[in-house]
Amino acid sequence: MNIEIRKYTKDDIRAMTEIWNEVVSDGTAFPQEECLTFESAEKFFASQSYCAAAVDADSGEVLGLYILHPNNIGRCSHISNASYAVSSKSRNMHIGEKLVSDCIKTAPKYGFKILQFNAVVKTNAAARHLYEKLGFIQLGTIKDGFRMKDGTYEDICPYYISLK
Repeated sequence: MNIEIRKYTKDDIRAMTEIWNEVVSDGTAFPQEECLTFESAEKFFASQSYCAAAVDADSGEVLGLYILHPNNIGRCSHISNASYAVSSKSRNMHIGEKLVSDCIKTAPKYGFKILQFNAVVKTNAAARHLYEKLGFIQLGTIKDGFRMKDGTYEDICPYYISLK
C-alpha cells in the first residue's frame, strides 16, 4: 500500500469524520465525548493550524488523519498539540508513525518549537511506544487523569519533543 500524508481537502472530510468519531466512540484515547457531524467536522478541521490526511495513493481512501494547533496562547503559543486517528481497519500498518513523523516536520512551518501531548492514556501502549521511539520525553504521570468510556479512571502521561 502506498500511503501518502498530505494536507486534507474538503473531499476528505466525510471519511476523516468517520475515523475521528470511531476513536471518540471507543472512549479510550480522545477526551472528546461528542461525535462530530459533517458540518461541525468541517468547521473543526478548518479551525486547526494544520490538518493532514493519510491516504492510500492508489485507491484514494483516507486511512487516518492528524490535527495540529497551539497548546496554549500568548507566551506559550509556540508549544503545539496534536491528535492522531487511524481507522481501526488500517491499524498496525505504521500509519500512525507516518502521521506523527509528518507532524514533527510540519509543526515548525507554523512557528511551533515544541510538540506536547497533554493526555496520552497510560494503557495506550502502542502510542506510548511510538512516541518514545520517535524521541518524545514523558513528563510524568497524572493519576486518574482520564475518564474511560466505562466510567473508570486511567492515568495519563504527558509527552513532549523539541522541534528545534
